[in-house]
Formats: sequence, structure tokens, C-alpha cells
Amino acid sequence: MTASLSQPQVIEAHNYINGQWVPARSGETFESRNPATGELLGLVAKSGPADADAAVQAARAAFDNWRKYPAPRRGELLFKVAQILAARKEEIARLMTQEMGKVLTEARGDVQEGIDMTYYMAGEGRRQHGFTAPSEMFDKFQMAVRDPVGVVAAITPWNFPMAIPTWKIMPALITGNTVVFKPAPDTPLVARELVKIFEEAGLPAGVLNMVCDTGRAAGEALLQHPEIDIYSFTGSTETGKHVLTETAGRLKKVSLELGGKNAIMVMDDANLDLAVDGIVWSAFGTTGQRCTAASRIIAHRAIEKELTDKLVSRIEKLRLGDGLQDTTDVGPVINSKQRHRIHEYTRIGKAEGANLLLGGDIPTEDGLDKGHFYRPTLFNKVRPDMRIAQEEIFGPTTVVIGVDSLEEAIKVNNGVKYGLSASLYTQDVNRAFFAMREVATGILYINAGTIGAEVHLPFGGTRQTGNGHREAAGAAIDFFTEWKAVYVDFSGKLQRAQIDMDM
Repeated sequence: MTASLSQPQVIEAHNYINGQWVPARSGETFESRNPATGELLGLVAKSGPADADAAVQAARAAFDNWRKYPAPRRGELLFKVAQILAARKEEIARLMTQEMGKVLTEARGDVQEGIDMTYYMAGEGRRQHGFTAPSEMFDKFQMAVRDPVGVVAAITPWNFPMAIPTWKIMPALITGNTVVFKPAPDTPLVARELVKIFEEAGLPAGVLNMVCDTGRAAGEALLQHPEIDIYSFTGSTETGKHVLTETAGRLKKVSLELGGKNAIMVMDDANLDLAVDGIVWSAFGTTGQRCTAASRIIAHRAIEKELTDKLVSRIEKLRLGDGLQDTTDVGPVINSKQRHRIHEYTRIGKAEGANLLLGGDIPTEDGLDKGHFYRPTLFNKVRPDMRIAQEEIFGPTTVVIGVDSLEEAIKVNNGVKYGLSASLYTQDVNRAFFAMREVATGILYINAGTIGAEVHLPFGGTRQTGNGHREAAGAAIDFFTEWKAVYVDFSGKLQRAQIDMDM
């Protein structure tokens, strides 16, 4: 690996509150560094409770006007944001690769998902449909309409620093809510670019605010703030539980998108070359740092050895390096803490008796010691009850589990605490439809990997992957609105529903 392909000027990144870029009240900053090279990219406002409060107060003050702003006009503003995003796709993608490490082709996809979501939600400015229904009474009209909820706290992770914020911010804004955006401390510079685009597009002051922080100071202040009405959080299951418990006493509306332990099931009739393509992409794309990453391969024993041999051959060829380089297949993990966690799971897997086929070490050759790299790792001879088959690792590690039937594969797939994404490779349509009914995950792919969701279908999972809400598509409109039932009696007399039933 050579040095980074560019040496960007160090960015000074402030908070964005009430239409102004302002430093943290404390004057403190923290660093954003390239996980592949260690180079300093930016100095970022290190916020505290006072900054969080200022952002919330700005959002609260802006809410009344924004909720009355015609929804089609809100859609036109989002359409303009999408156009600017599209025009700046390449520069934002390059910044993303530098800030969080994913290879440039994937960073472009991340930005494109943000573009797609923004265009999609812009269209909702002319939809957001309610409905009418006939009344049981004479001369009475009734309908259900949507109202915005209020001030939204959007708390986002680092692995999709453009896509996931747009999943939350765009549906929140199009439905008339105002937003306090807290990006992950590992990717504040990409978040800054998104907010700058809103500013350029002419979003009114206070409608979108951003506060940055390295730890929990600002985040905890948001969780405790009485003026926040609704929370949308993506992150670990443990932190999600904390968000839920801290807000439950105030009966706040909360959406949690949490962990995954996703599996690709490969049957004895599968196209193995196609399955290998899907496994390598799903397990090692974004260096395995996706909530939908394939960290389990459930293989029919009739093809388990052949599949494993093919995987070994493919994984051995994956090239580590700076994601800006065309020769790189797998970038770094996000930071040293996460790399330590991944390496600890390698130790756990070996201690449990699993067979380490590939990887499991920290590379130091060719300058890789400058970044947070971890060798793509493959275990086999793994039992479904092993920790490496049960717990989310969130890194470039996957395991092979042998089974004797589709029924057993589905039982293993469903036998974890998470339920986000699953995949089945088979050429039997009957098996495919059986799996569609029996697999207990929020997302299921047939003859494709576990990653690749599109913005016009609901995104989310079952069990401890979340708390039942979904992101994207119309499901996001449902979450960011409240239903209001409206009855209009034009009979000119008292009519008592369920009582005055005489014709």
C-alpha cells in the first residue's frame, strides 16, 4: 500500500445551529483522521449539553412555521438537495473514503443511496396520503390525515455516513418535522457536507441543526431533553436499549435500527459460483462493517467442502489498502478499538474449537501498519451455538456452518437474537417460497447476498435488530407522522355513533 492519493487541507468543522455555523460552547475540538493512513482530516466541534440544548431550541422555534410550509414546496426543496448531492457525488464519495475507509466504489454507492432517498422523499411532498371512509351515520363525512410529530433527534452511525442520515432526515423534513442531527464521531465531515447542501438549497434556519461530539455528552443531553418529540437511532443493540430506556419514561416515539447476525444459506442445488460472488461481497464489502453483512454461511453438507474451497480461493485474492486506490478490495476498519474487538473474536473462535482457515491477523506489510487494517477472516467447523456464530462481530469475519437440509438451515438462521437480513441460494422455486414463509428476518434475498436494500422498500428487522419500526419507503412516512381522524357532521343535529342506528 502506498500513501493516500490526496492530502486534503484540514477542515474546521463547526456545529450548525439555527442557520449558523458555530464552534462548541466550550471551544473544544476533536480530530477526524483517515483510518487507512492516520492523516488528519479535520478538527471538529466537541459539543456538550449547552450545544445540544441550543440546537433543540432552534428546532422547536422553527417547527411551527415549517409544519405549515406546504408539503409540495418542501418536496421541491428536497429535490434541489438531491440535485446538488448528485452534482457533488464524486467529491463527497472521496471524502467518505478518506474519513471512514470504505473503497471508493462503495462510497459512491453510499452517496447514490442518499441521492435516491432524497428524490424519493421529495416525491412524498405531493403524496403523504391519508384516506377517507364512509360513515355509519347520515350526512357525516370522515377522513384520516397526517400530522408531523415535532422535533426529531436523528442519531446516526459511521458505516453509512450519507445513506443512513438521509433515511432519517429526508422523511422527517418532508412530513413537516424539524431535526437535530447528531452524526457519529468517526464521520462528522461527511455529515457537514450534507448539512452544507441543505443550507445552499435554502432550507429555513432552525429546520435542520447538527451537533457533533466524541462521546455521550451531547447525545445524553438529547436523550434527556424535554423538547425532543421523536428519536431515530441506528447503532448497536446495547446502545439502542439505552436510548429506549432513557426515553420510555417520557413516552417518546422511538425507532431503533440495531444489530444483525445475517446468514447466507447455500443449498445443494445452488449455483456455487454465484453464491461465492454473493458471499464475498456480503461478508467483506465495507470490510464487513454493515448491519446486513453476511457473518454466517449456512451450507448444505453435500456442497460444503466445494463451497468452502471456492471461498478460500477467492478470499485469498482480496487486496487490502487505501480505499482511494483502484487496486484495493478491502479497506481498513473504522478505528483501533473496533479492530481490537474483531481480533478478540478471532481468539474466541479458536478457543471454542472452530477452525481458522484464513486471516485472523493484523497485517503490517506494505505500509498497512499505518492504518486500522484486519485480514479477511474465514472459519469453518463452526457450531451454531458458538459465540462467533451468535454475536455480531462487525468486521471482515465470516463462518461456515454445515447443515443437512433447508429446514435445518432455516432453523439455524432463525436461531440468533437478531433478525435483519438473510439470503438463500437455490434453483428450486418451491424451496424459495418455503423460505419466504419460514425465514424470520425483515429482509430476505433469493440468489443474492444479504446486502443491497433499495430505498422504496421498508428496511429493518425482527427480534433484537430493532423495536418494530422500519426505515425508508412509506414506512418512514408512517413513523414520522401521527394520524388524525377528522369527522364532519353536516346533518344539523346530534348523531351518536354506535347508538343512533335507526334508519
